[in-house]
Amino acid sequence: MEGDSFSGMANGGGGGPADGKLIQTFHKSFVQVQSLLDQNRLLISEINQNHESRAPGDLTRNVGLIRELNNNIRRVVGLYADLSASFARNMDASSDGDSSGTLRSSDGRAGQKRVRPG
Repeated sequence: MEGDSFSGMANGGGGGPADGKLIQTFHKSFVQVQSLLDQNRLLISEINQNHESRAPGDLTRNVGLIRELNNNIRRVVGLYADLSASFARNMDASSDGDSSGTLRSSDGRAGQKRVRPG
């Protein structure tokens, strides 16, 4: 993920400081997710090797490796949940910022805000 478009967007993507902070938060979370996924790939490889060896010690070690893998998966799910909530909050805050009831599309055209029932 190094050298991706996030860094360019955070340094002048045109959305203001709040958007830059959001992009930095996303980038940090995606780096954490990628690190966990890389660890998982290595864990899965070791688990498979241990399974194929059928050695009692290797199979016993797999118990701990599988627990670590499950914990990593939980952390990835949590990071994605946090990202989703952060994105939703940001979208709500940006749509609440226009008190006129109109939204502007990326090409500057105005449209009416959709009112949610309830």
